Amino acid sequence: MKHFKLDIMRKFTGLANTSVHTLVGLFLLLYPLTAFAHKRGGEAIGFVSGFEHPISGLDHILAMVAVGLWGAQLGAPAIWVLPVVFPMVMAMGGMMGLMGIKLPGIELCIALSAVALGFAVFREARPKLWMAAIIVGFFAIAHGHAHGTELPAGASGVLYSIGFVIATGLLHATGIGIGVVHRWPAGRVGLRLAGAIVAMAGVFFLWKAISGEAA
Repeated sequence: MKHFKLDIMRKFTGLANTSVHTLVGLFLLLYPLTAFAHKRGGEAIGFVSGFEHPISGLDHILAMVAVGLWGAQLGAPAIWVLPVVFPMVMAMGGMMGLMGIKLPGIELCIALSAVALGFAVFREARPKLWMAAIIVGFFAIAHGHAHGTELPAGASGVLYSIGFVIATGLLHATGIGIGVVHRWPAGRVGLRLAGAIVAMAGVFFLWKAISGEAA
């Protein structure tokens, strides 16, 4: 069993390193577009705007980090399955937003994602992997749709999508990095406290979303 766990950790470490290198490589490949904004403004604006969108709202940031925290609590294989499922499904939601497909209650769903994911971290909820993936994927649609509807005029939809997917992946990675403390008793308490804070923030976002719709 010990050798099995070590083998899983080696595979996860290799996958994480590959993912990080891929993300960095994509960023370095696409970053020069900003230097040539006067020639190819749509592409530059698209990638940068897409990258900035997930980190421009606290509701998005907390939910993305919470996915990483929850994955870290659940351990392998959820620690890499959830952060992969979320961006993949989010890209589909983003495509729907880019195409102008209307979905009701997007802001409510985004707020609920912080409540649900934060509560899951607080309770150290351990559902079956497929159930956790469905929960994460459901909320990913709303986050992606919100990103997709914010595409700047004249910007590249493809690079905009790449930008917000990369930023989301980095936020997941941040949550996983923080979640490493789960191996220590004090760290477990700290993560549960962080989950409670995310959930309470989600309640505030939910109140704002409901107030906004009522207005």
